[in-house]
Amino acid sequence: MNETISEDRFEELVADALDGIPEELGRLMENVAVFVEDGANRPWLLGLYQGVPLTHREQYGVGGAMPDRITIYREPILAHCQTDDDVVRQVRITVVHEVGHHFGLDDRRLRELGYG
Repeated sequence: MNETISEDRFEELVADALDGIPEELGRLMENVAVFVEDGANRPWLLGLYQGVPLTHREQYGVGGAMPDRITIYREPILAHCQTDDDVVRQVRITVVHEVGHHFGLDDRRLRELGYG
């Protein structure tokens, strides 16, 4: 487990990963709140998207409701990584993976793109 990344630094890494999303995609993100939590009920879970993907909102008549939620789990990521560089890389992969769900990508497609 990597224990050299402080809580504040981890939150900065999540913010950096969000800032690294191409501007044209970032502008399309609607009504999404991103949180960092210590851990999940499932220790293997690194991140979680909760909401209705943009590709399904018309279908369900959703709009202007509660924000979608992306949660990035700090402790499982740190347990998964050996070095600080591993943490930086895994945070980026996890953030992009969960944002991908917001845009309607499934796990299979995200793995194909290298974000699985």
